Amino acid sequence: MVGYVIWRLVQAIPLVLGASVVTWILIHAAPGDPIVALAGEDGDPEYYAMMRARFGLDEPLHEQLLIYLGRLVRGDLGFSFRHNRPAVDVIVDQLPATLLLMVPSLLIATGIGIALGTVAAGKRDTALDAGVRTVTLLGHAMPVFWLSQLLLLVFALRFDWFPVQGRTDARADYTGLRGVLDVLHHMALPVTALVLVYVPPIMRVTRASVVDNLDTLYIRAARARGLSRRQALVRHALPNSLLPVATVIGAQLGFMLAGAVLVETVFAWPGLGTLLLNAMLNRDYAIITAMLLMLSATIIVMNLVTDVAYSFLDPRVRHGT
Repeated sequence: MVGYVIWRLVQAIPLVLGASVVTWILIHAAPGDPIVALAGEDGDPEYYAMMRARFGLDEPLHEQLLIYLGRLVRGDLGFSFRHNRPAVDVIVDQLPATLLLMVPSLLIATGIGIALGTVAAGKRDTALDAGVRTVTLLGHAMPVFWLSQLLLLVFALRFDWFPVQGRTDARADYTGLRGVLDVLHHMALPVTALVLVYVPPIMRVTRASVVDNLDTLYIRAARARGLSRRQALVRHALPNSLLPVATVIGAQLGFMLAGAVLVETVFAWPGLGTLLLNAMLNRDYAIITAMLLMLSATIIVMNLVTDVAYSFLDPRVRHGT
């Protein structure tokens, strides 16, 4: 198992480097000047030239790319023009806020998605099954930015049940339990938006996998031994249906980071999404490339984690049978 993990990580290195090169080229090919975005449009040409020389932007593009790759191999993700700090330090500062949204959202979406998918499969072709599939289909069809604004308009502006933006109340300095409750209050709407968007794919895959397993001979044998339909469903069909569910859950993590960009923007949540948006507006090359590199690496690592999880969910995978 350890050798397999190491081999997969070695295989991932060319993918990450390739994604880094493509990202770097696309960003530098896009119109706009980071120095003008940093210093303003009315700056002195000599000052612009000095700033470009300071950050190495006066070199030919192919030389800039080689310098970037050389630094990347050494673990240097670049220097942020806007923040005047290494890009990795800026990202690390904002990462906890994004994880505070993503981790609960993924856990809640996973629990609800598996539960709804199992219930729908157990009540296949009934009104309950049709209702669950219809509701989740509507949730899947809603763009996350539109859903976020809808939640904001209804529950924050119309009923005033939740804060409009931010992570904490700027007018108060809560500590202890009061501070935790304040953060949870601000988290409610953005987490709800992410959960509503990512429950449907988990639910659909769970339902389809459980339905397939319910039609197998071992389920019929379990029923013949006296197990009720619910017992056969929970004890046998559901555990053997988790492999494809694990795949879609692993894929959701990468997509959830992209969705968090829009959600954080709508709710002014101070995380990686807001950081990436500001970096794009200000042409902060180092932040953009570092975050997209992190996203690529996250997707690759999650695929690896999913493969490893297979061996624990299904012993046949671990033993190669």
